Amino acid sequence: MIQAPDIYAPDAVRGTRVVFLRGLELMARLGIYAHEKAGPQRIILSVELLVEDDAAPAAIGPDDFRRVVDYERLVLTARATVAEGHVLLVETLAEKVALAALADPRVERARVTVEKPDAFPDVMTVGVVVERVRAG
Repeated sequence: MIQAPDIYAPDAVRGTRVVFLRGLELMARLGIYAHEKAGPQRIILSVELLVEDDAAPAAIGPDDFRRVVDYERLVLTARATVAEGHVLLVETLAEKVALAALADPRVERARVTVEKPDAFPDVMTVGVVVERVRAG
């Protein structure tokens, strides 16, 4: 099997870096079954962003917070998106988080993973990975 190159890797030639959030554990109102609608359940959320790197390929950019995508803001945005209310599908939740991340014009691509670790007692985790790309 031929392995495609990982799009979510820093690439100086393309002028990109990766900003990530891994393993954010939240309580979410998510699911289609009655017991899922009755109360929140634990999810694990991860995000990878492919971001413009204005100092690439060989420079050091200004040591200025305004030039970078703020991963604290990414965490706060993910939390706020999950807190918006019940959604039926993990896909919908992941898509909402991805689109919220793309609101920053420096973000070119967003890959979001939502896992439900407590869905089945004999399965470590189930979930989905979605990707969204800046239009245009």
